[in-house]
Amino acid sequence: MDTPAGSIDEVLHWFFKQRMAEAPSSRIAGLYAPIADLVLRGGKRLRAQFVLLGWRGVGAPLTPEVLGAAAVVELLHACALIHDDVMDGSATRRGAPAVHRVFGEQHRRAGWFGPDEQFGMSAAITAGDLCLVWADQLLRTCGLGPEAVARARPVFDDMRALTMQGQYLDLLTQAEGETSVAAALEVARAKTAACTTTGPARFGAALAGGSAELLAGYGAYGDALGVAFQLRDDLLGAFGDPAATGKPSGDDLRDGKRTVLLAEAVARLARPDADRLASLLTQGTDQAVAELRALLVACGAKDSVERRIARLGARALQYAEALPLADESVRAELVGLVDAVTAYPSGRAAAQPPPVARPRTGA
Repeated sequence: MDTPAGSIDEVLHWFFKQRMAEAPSSRIAGLYAPIADLVLRGGKRLRAQFVLLGWRGVGAPLTPEVLGAAAVVELLHACALIHDDVMDGSATRRGAPAVHRVFGEQHRRAGWFGPDEQFGMSAAITAGDLCLVWADQLLRTCGLGPEAVARARPVFDDMRALTMQGQYLDLLTQAEGETSVAAALEVARAKTAACTTTGPARFGAALAGGSAELLAGYGAYGDALGVAFQLRDDLLGAFGDPAATGKPSGDDLRDGKRTVLLAEAVARLARPDADRLASLLTQGTDQAVAELRALLVACGAKDSVERRIARLGARALQYAEALPLADESVRAELVGLVDAVTAYPSGRAAAQPPPVARPRTGA
C-alpha cells in the first residue's frame, strides 16, 4: 500500500509537471527546474502529514483534494529551505547542492557577466519567493470548496508570517551574538514549531471545519513537539552520523549557530572553558568541531538538551491525550510522532513517522 508521503509526492510531481509545461520560455523553465529538483528530491513530508492528521482529527475522510491542500505546506517549506540556505551559506541540501549553488554553477559554466555567487543568491531568493506564490496557487486550485479555504486562510497566513519572523529572529540572534537559552527557544518556536507541527495541524483542522477547542489543542501539542523536534535536529546536527541522518555533521558548530545546545553550554561554562568555547566557535575547523563536541558533553549541555526534549515530549503526550478527536486512530499517530522525535539517541537518524491512512476516494 502506498504511504501518504507517496501520495503527497504524486501531487507535487503533477504540480511541477504542470508548471514546467506552462513555462513561457526555456529561460523561465531554468528558474523552475532547481525548485522542482529540491522539492521532489526527498523529505519525509512531515508537514503535509500533520495537515492530514489535523483534517482527520475532525472526522473528515481523506480525499485527493485535501492531499492537494496538504502539499501546499511543502511549497511553503521549500521557500524556507531555499532562503535559509542562502542566509546560512549552506553548500548542500538533501544530499545535493543547495539551490543557490545550482544557480551559481550555471552562471560559472556559462561564463555570464558578474560574480557567479551573487547571481546564485539572487536567483535563489527569487526562487524562494516563487514558492510562496505557488503555495497560494495550489491552495486555490486543490479542489476544496471556497468555504474550506476561507476557513483555513487565517491559519495559513499565520504560518507564512511566522516563517518569516522565525527567519528574521534566527538572523538577529546570530548578528547580536545572543547566547541565552530563552532567545534560542524563541527562534525554535517561531521557526520550527509554528511551521512544522503547530501550523500544519491547525491548517488541516481549519480546512475540515474543526472546533476552536481542537485547533487550540493542536496548537499546544504542536508547540511542544515542534520545539522538541528542533532540539533533536540541533543534537543530530552536532553529534549525528551523516550516514544515518542524511545531513552533514558539525556544520552548526562550525558556523557558531546560536542553538539551545550552544546556549546551554554558555550558561554552564566558566573561565577558562568559556573563553575556550568562544575561541573554538570562531575557528570553523574539524579539530575545533571535535573539541566543541567534547566541551558540550563535558559541561552537561548535551544531556540538558536531551532532558528538555524528554520534558517537551511528555508535555506533547499529555496534550495529545486531551485532544477532542473524532478519529481515535489519529491520537495513536500523534503519540507515535512524539516517540519518533524523542525516543532515540542523537547519534542515529530518527525513526520514520508513522504513516497515516490512504485517502478513501469516493467516500
